[in-house]
Amino acid sequence: MASAPKLPPIGDVAPLTSEERAGILDLLFEPSTQLHTLSIPLLHEKTFSSYNDLIAAVGAQLTDLSESASTSDTAWLLDILGSHPRLGAKEVESTQSQAEQAQLQGIGEDAEQLKVLNDEYENKFPGLRYVVFVNGRSRPEILEDMKRRIADSDMKTEQTVATRAMCEIAADRASKLM
Repeated sequence: MASAPKLPPIGDVAPLTSEERAGILDLLFEPSTQLHTLSIPLLHEKTFSSYNDLIAAVGAQLTDLSESASTSDTAWLLDILGSHPRLGAKEVESTQSQAEQAQLQGIGEDAEQLKVLNDEYENKFPGLRYVVFVNGRSRPEILEDMKRRIADSDMKTEQTVATRAMCEIAADRASKLM
């Protein structure tokens, strides 16, 4: 049986190979070629005092993309945010997402409701996935949040909320992977 993934000490990140730094990003966020391209150099060039500082720096990069007027920056951000699995998805690539979403796996009517809400969300916000830091919240709480965001939000706000949620998820993962 393979051992659970672990993060190296934060002081050891900068001299790692690009592939090893990509692996850290994959553990904290989700596997994303665009995130690798954006953030691997940052992890090499800058020394961080904690994983929370590293996550904040990546979050700042994502925020810069979100605030840019460039359509290519927006597309880049959407690709990164879209790397997060669909809420309640049966097939999830990362072990961390599998564990985080385990309580949201529904059957029958529950699974259908989640699929319908995911479809509504993705139709209203093309290129985005609904991203939320579950953190022990119940399925009904998450579904209500999803409905509220579909009804009340706009694309720019959702980009900001999804970026913040990805960073909250990454911080939680970092605390568990040390």
